[in-house]
Formats: sequence, C-alpha cells, structure tokens
Amino acid sequence: MMAIMSNTPTWTNPLRDPRDLRLPRIAGPCSLVIFGVTGDLAQKKLLPAVYDLANRGLLPPSFGLTGFARRDWTNEHFIEFVKQAVKARCRTPFKESTWENLAKGIRFVQGTFDDPAAFERLSNTVQELDRDRGTQGNHAFYMSVPPRAFPLVSKQLAASGLSRSTEGAWRRVIIEKPFGHDLESARELDRVVSEVFDPSSVFRIDHYLGKETVQNILALRFANEMYEPIWNSNYVDHVQITMAEDIGIGGRAGYYDGIGAARDIIQNHLLQLMALTAMEEPVSFSAQDLTAEKTKVLSAVRLPKDLRAHTARGQYARGWQGSHEVVGYLDEKGIDKSSTTETYAAIRLDVDTRRWAGVPFYLRTGKRLGKRVTEIAVVFKRAPHLPFEQTAVRELGSNAVVIRVQPDEGVTMRFGAKVPGGSAMEVRDVSMDFSYGRSFTESSPEAYERLILDVLLGDPPLFPTTEEVDLSWKILDPIEQFWSTLGQPQPYRSGTWGPAEADEMLARDGRHWRMP
Repeated sequence: MMAIMSNTPTWTNPLRDPRDLRLPRIAGPCSLVIFGVTGDLAQKKLLPAVYDLANRGLLPPSFGLTGFARRDWTNEHFIEFVKQAVKARCRTPFKESTWENLAKGIRFVQGTFDDPAAFERLSNTVQELDRDRGTQGNHAFYMSVPPRAFPLVSKQLAASGLSRSTEGAWRRVIIEKPFGHDLESARELDRVVSEVFDPSSVFRIDHYLGKETVQNILALRFANEMYEPIWNSNYVDHVQITMAEDIGIGGRAGYYDGIGAARDIIQNHLLQLMALTAMEEPVSFSAQDLTAEKTKVLSAVRLPKDLRAHTARGQYARGWQGSHEVVGYLDEKGIDKSSTTETYAAIRLDVDTRRWAGVPFYLRTGKRLGKRVTEIAVVFKRAPHLPFEQTAVRELGSNAVVIRVQPDEGVTMRFGAKVPGGSAMEVRDVSMDFSYGRSFTESSPEAYERLILDVLLGDPPLFPTTEEVDLSWKILDPIEQFWSTLGQPQPYRSGTWGPAEADEMLARDGRHWRMP
C-alpha cells in the first residue's frame, strides 16, 4: 500500500517565539539530584528555590527531586524535611496544590559517597522517576558537598552509569565554589570532572551572577546610551568593588580556615563583577559571546608591581557588632590560635585595555565589617574647572554611579547640585536613586532560582567557564604566594571597615574608600 503523504504544515504556536523574552522559559521533563541535601545550603537556598520555581510555573509537572545523604530516612521522612525547609524559607506563598504535585516526585537515597551500592540505588531511583514521573532520562546532579568530595562523587556517577544519558536526553552536573584552592588544584578538579561529564554539561555555580542587580549591570551599560560614552578612562577615575559582611565565620571554621577572604570571595565573586563592569559590549547575551568578552578582561588584568603597597589583608579582632560584643577570629571555635588566614582582603588591579588604561580597580571584602553590603562604585574624575570658590564646594565629592548588589538592590547616581536659598553658589553632593523594591511590583527572585532553572534549560551564560576560572587563579595565586611570606595579618576591630593598611593602600594613590 502506498503511503499517503500529507501536505498539511506542522502547526506551531505563534505566541511561543523562542526569541520573545517576554514569555517565561519553562524547563522540560527532568529531575534534580542533590548530594548533601541535609546541609545548610540545601535547606536554606536550594530546596526553597525548587519550590518557588514550581510555584511560579517554571518547572514541568513531570519533575523529580532526589536527595542523597547519609541519614537513615524513609521517603516520607525526607518529604517532611523538604516541606519544613520550604515553609521556613520559600519566597512565594506556600500553596498546598503546588506542594502536593511537587511531593509526588520527591525521592530519598541513603548512602555515603564511597559506597557503590548507594549509587546503584540512586540509579534505580532515577530510572523509577523516568518510568513513573516521566522525566525522560534528563537529570542534573547538584554537588552541594565539600570540594574534596567532587572527584569521588564524579567517579561514582561514572561507575554507576548515571553520568551517561541516552540519545535525546541529557545529564548535567552542578559544582559549588570554590573551584579548587589555586590554579593547579582547579585544573586537577576540572580534569577529573571532565573525564566523567562533557565540558558543556558542567555548570560552576557562582550565585552572585544570578542576582538581578548583577545582570542589571549589562542592562545599565548597554541598554542606555547615556553611560557608554563616559564608561572609560577619559572620564572614570577609578572603580571600587566591595563585598562586606557584618557576620563572622559562624560554624564554617573547618572550611574557612586556610581558605580566607581572597580565595572565598575575590577569586570568584569580585573578579566576575569586575569583568562584567569592564567588558566590551557583547555581540549577543549568549553564553559564548558573554564569556568571550569577560575572558578578554580577565586576560588583560595586570597585577601591581609592589604587592606590599597595593594589597592589604587583615583579621578581625574582638569588638562590637551593633549592640553585641563579639569575639575575634582567633577566638572562634575550631580556629588555631596561630592561624594566618585573612578575614579581610583588598587588592588593586589594572586592566590593560584601550578603554581602561590607567584606571585602577580596587577590590575589597571582609567579615565583621561595619555593615552588610555589596556594591560596585564607578567613580568619575573631578571636573577640570570649577568656577566656584573653594568654600562653596568643600562638600562636593566626585560624581559616581553606584550599583547596589545587596541589600536594597538598585542604582544610585551621585552628583553636585546647588543648595537652595541664599545668594551664593553653594554646591553639595546629592543622590538620585533607583530601587528595585520601589520600581517594580514583582519581588526579585532568589539567585538560586535563576541558576537552577538555567541548568535545567541548559542555558549557561551566568556560569564561569574553565578558562575564566583558570584566569582568576592566575590573578590571585601570586598575591596569595606573597602573603604567605608575611606572617600574621593586621588585626582590625570588629564593626569597623578593616585594617589601617587598607586605607593606606588607597591613600598612596591619592584616593579613599567609599563609605557604603
């Protein structure tokens, strides 16, 4: 019998143009497996983010969530654990209808990372989700575990066949920072993971890149013609990128001691913020084009010749945080009394490109500082001629564009304006402020919501590549090696803004730190 050929064209929904950014992108059938699901990160961030994605309609009905941990739990016990974590920290309202559908796809696998039988059970669970939940062989593995466990978990995934997908399906792995502790360890980690997963299937999470305000750097620069003509060395005096925390190390002594502020924050978060601030306009916002421009910036970074003069480090001492007296770093539980790990780090970097030649970038981070804030301050040069008497402008500083990453996300522009009244031309600094909370009716999603969804969609523009990680370690390693020869970091009192040598670092350049 002759086959009947149909000339009827395949129907497509005209409202589902993939180029239309007004429509939300919804993940297809898939599941997420979380290793270390009983840890703080999973409880406080990952599990609530999964629920919020489901509540916003961005996860498919055929979605599965599997937890892997050592605890001897049943599925029912784990489901209740997830529910309590979600209720405590979800951003969107808790709805029983959303929860009931999500709970149908929740599974738990008990085991340790060195137990092949546990990974066989995990493989069976994943196959069960494919059969009963319709996840179609699409599975992402989130390593919410210490970095030393990454190679072992990767090898177990390979040995059990979990890292290999069938035709038309995918397997992806999500790795939390830090990506090694220096260039050599980062490359070794990449080698081990790449033996198991295709490089395009490896997603390195930097949660800062999922924040709305970080992404707004690109909108601010490239969607507004008013900024681009002055975003260069002709007008910019310097750039300050700050991530300050008002807390100590908490219960993270085992992780933090020996790592320190520079490896923990500057190597990933702050260098990524610097790259987004300094990059050229990309051809598109695809992962490939964004990465190309960020890589150019990181490869053009030049370290100061005198590291002693243009880097600073410190260690918080006893002091007051608000109304509470707090202990110093060396008195924290689990910290060696002779530890030389820094809790404050500040460095000057230069970017040798035509746009930024001669403009220093100052990066600083620290714990137990004056307040919790993350911001990028682009500080402009003073006007070449001020037709005002000195007494009229003594309170006039430099113009600045300040991008507030957290908290109170938004943008502030600082400029001079005449003080009303009087016959003299008195000028003072004023601020024009944009706040996400006041300008948009929808609250900003958590960074982990955006990043988890991007993994499930296979969309990697907000994830650092292997080359970016390598370049960041090439920048930081010489500084860490120099600091290792100095002994004890300079102490600074908790609740202040860091050690005196950090202020001296900028003073040598005729500048001062901006007070957030």
